[in-house]
Amino acid sequence: MKDLSEDNSAHSLVGRARQVKEIHDFLATTHRGGALLLSGQAGVGKTALLDAAAEAAASAGTRVVRAAGVEFEADVSYSGLNQLLFPLAEFFGELDDAHSGALRVALGFDNGPPPDRLVVSSATMLLLRQVATDTRLLLVIDDLPWLDRASAGVLGFVARRLEGSRVGFLGAMRSGSHTLFNRVGLPEYEIPPLDGTASRELLDARFPDLAERVRDRILVAAEGNPLALLELPTALSGPQLVASEGLPSLLPLSQRLQALFVSRVSALPDASRGLLLLATLDGTGDLGLLQASAREAGYDGGIEALAPAEHDRLVHFDEGTRRLVFRHPLIRSAVVEACTTAQRRAAHRALAQVLLDQPERRAWHLGEACVEPDEDVATLLERAARLISARGNASGAVAALKRSADLSPRGADRARRLTEAAYIGADATGDLLGVSDLLAHARRADPDLVDSLHSAAAAVYLTINGGGDIDTAHHLLVSAIESGAHRYDAQDPALIEAFHLLLLLCFYGGRAELWPPFYAALARLRPEPPPLLSAAGKTFSDPARSGAAALEQLGPILDGLPHETDPARIVRIGTASLYVDRLADLRESSWRVVRQGRDGGPARRTLGALMHLCLGDYLSGRWDECEELAAEGLRLCEDSGYRFFTWYFWYCRAVVAAVRGDDGPADRLADRITRFATPRGVGTALHYARHVRTVAGIGRGDFEGAYQQAVAVSSPGTFASHVPHALWVAMDLVEAAVRTGRREEAAAHVRAMRDIDMAALSPRLALLAGGSAALCAEEDEDAIRLFDEALAVPGVERWPFDLARVRLAYGERLRRARANSDCRGPLSQANDAFTLLKARPWMERASKELRASGWTMPRTVTAERQVLTPQERQIAELAASGLSNKQIAERLYLSHRTIGAHLYQIFPKLGVSSRAALRDALADLDE
Repeated sequence: MKDLSEDNSAHSLVGRARQVKEIHDFLATTHRGGALLLSGQAGVGKTALLDAAAEAAASAGTRVVRAAGVEFEADVSYSGLNQLLFPLAEFFGELDDAHSGALRVALGFDNGPPPDRLVVSSATMLLLRQVATDTRLLLVIDDLPWLDRASAGVLGFVARRLEGSRVGFLGAMRSGSHTLFNRVGLPEYEIPPLDGTASRELLDARFPDLAERVRDRILVAAEGNPLALLELPTALSGPQLVASEGLPSLLPLSQRLQALFVSRVSALPDASRGLLLLATLDGTGDLGLLQASAREAGYDGGIEALAPAEHDRLVHFDEGTRRLVFRHPLIRSAVVEACTTAQRRAAHRALAQVLLDQPERRAWHLGEACVEPDEDVATLLERAARLISARGNASGAVAALKRSADLSPRGADRARRLTEAAYIGADATGDLLGVSDLLAHARRADPDLVDSLHSAAAAVYLTINGGGDIDTAHHLLVSAIESGAHRYDAQDPALIEAFHLLLLLCFYGGRAELWPPFYAALARLRPEPPPLLSAAGKTFSDPARSGAAALEQLGPILDGLPHETDPARIVRIGTASLYVDRLADLRESSWRVVRQGRDGGPARRTLGALMHLCLGDYLSGRWDECEELAAEGLRLCEDSGYRFFTWYFWYCRAVVAAVRGDDGPADRLADRITRFATPRGVGTALHYARHVRTVAGIGRGDFEGAYQQAVAVSSPGTFASHVPHALWVAMDLVEAAVRTGRREEAAAHVRAMRDIDMAALSPRLALLAGGSAALCAEEDEDAIRLFDEALAVPGVERWPFDLARVRLAYGERLRRARANSDCRGPLSQANDAFTLLKARPWMERASKELRASGWTMPRTVTAERQVLTPQERQIAELAASGLSNKQIAERLYLSHRTIGAHLYQIFPKLGVSSRAALRDALADLDE
């Protein structure tokens, strides 16, 4: 590959030997795929380095495609992706119909339903890999912070998955920018200012006749910024350059550079400025579009009028992509500043006239062209917002709705659009301060709309995330539903959204008296409630009494998950599945939502998916991953503003700490949940905290304390109305009651389990109900029969901790019945499970029972080579095949840290110390 240092065409590479080497080393590895971000202050030379890298790569036979973020297109979905992939359109036909169609619709080439972001991301990845089949491909993207959010999400997805792809990703952004790219941990290289020697060399090469004192002043003012070094002298007169006239007072660097660009743009002919404005507002650099819009604007000479700007090095034409490229982002800003508002509106109108086949972009330009309310344009923007929202670009949808509201002639329409923007913002983006402002503007526009469903729902999010109490939020939403003009139409999206939110509020409150308004309103829906809402209304409210009735309804909904693309619906299916133990069915879909969130998807949906993954991980024994995802959830709550949901993730960390015997952290987190929930009336959070204290108490043998915590959730002999978590502490209550001599209470609770048919809800709950019955059986023969029946329930292996607990109780009963040889089987199985889970108190209890039975644990070398769990075996085989931790993680929907933790445990089990020895060790196991 051509060495970048050989490029003598750009003075801006002076003094960049270290940076050139870094980029050259990166380019040399792009045959394996990879990504690198360049960052640095404005004008530091990022674009020059990108240009040199692109030229060097192209000269070596690499195909180079380029794009740049554009400030004025930041709210136009997929505009950046359009720039990048337009030169590759000829390859779209090599994709399957689904992926090709998704790309064509997303990029505005075809019409159709808005595609799912993940499908567009996958299609882009497949396209790039296809293009790179015969020759390496380099993506070069400048101004990453100005990419529209949808494009950034797709390209962030791509950039993280380039390993082994023959595709390189080289991007640039200003220092301090907060983009999806640096948040996902891509390698970043900071471009520093030039040092004093290099600054002088660059200045002397470009301006050799500068007077010494003028040179010194420029060097001080530029502070090593290459763009300032090259541009500041151009504003000086001839006499000033040779110091025969005094120099003007210098402004701060950013203002000075901006002023310089404005003066250069202003000096251009009118037609040149006009075309630069069209190119700036369009943002794609598409020459065909620029030519058409120039004719529409009355510039008969077309793009030929850009020659003066090209001669002045403000722009250049990329012959490879046939696009116009600005030489620096500040030039675009200068173009806008150099024109009048009337000129900007005229340019937007011209662009709108040539974008008839791209309704979203056309609506945006029409909106910017308007100076007075226009309902037709407002309606177009509202429709565009719906399309943008359906793609998962909540921020873009909010921006479009706000502009739509600005153009609404009627106060009622303006308020309606503002409240919808507020709701989308509250429900997805986490910009709660902005939501509050939107609601205030809506109230001023139409005071009668304060009880609208969107405004009420947005206000609910503000209330609960701002420290308000559940009862206030509940009253606010119930009032809006009961007073709305929706006529309980089950096809009204805003109404159904409000119902799902009310369902959550009732659940959070944890009190039966909150539910009647929900049930009453649900019964009035016509023609009938949507299936998912109906199912969740049974399984998430009072599953002990109504959950079983919804299982048949829930089945088809879960069957459709592989084809579900709406993150909100996936999270709501998880909500309906929680207390009937169907979270495992959502694992793949929930991970899809989380990955979308990491690539810029809606934070609120990401939190919901993380909650369900954490709870599913706890039940299924993936406790390390549970802790890791809970930590991610807590960070996201803090970063996004959804602080109400922190208690979920505190609980997940606390309950894992409790079962592992880490009493200090468990107690502190349970106390934190209690302090959070009590003043806010979050009764369910209090039940969750009591669950933590219950299992912690049983683990350390404090059965009296555990009993008191369990009965605070639900009294013995009954399942408290609308307290779903009573199902999770049912066996805890029975065991604590038996251990503290409260056999009547234990028996009463077992009868209550039978009365509600707890076993019908899920195999796990059937296991716990059967184990509870066995625990309080009077006769050993009855107890053994009941334990056998419980352990014979199909599928209970999916819940290893609960299974091990029942086996432990079985073994303890057998040992007390003096069946020492029979007890060792269930006790050994329980001990092995607790060991793998690192559930120390339970492991110690099982070991103690084994020793009491007369069994001695072997201490041979072969004992150290323990049998791997199925998941460990799968990870070991994938690692032995040569896959990296990251590749294994993506295949198994785990994090790379979890894979590393598993391998840390696998190596000593197999008696190896490296990946290279895994294959032989696994072969030995099979012999």
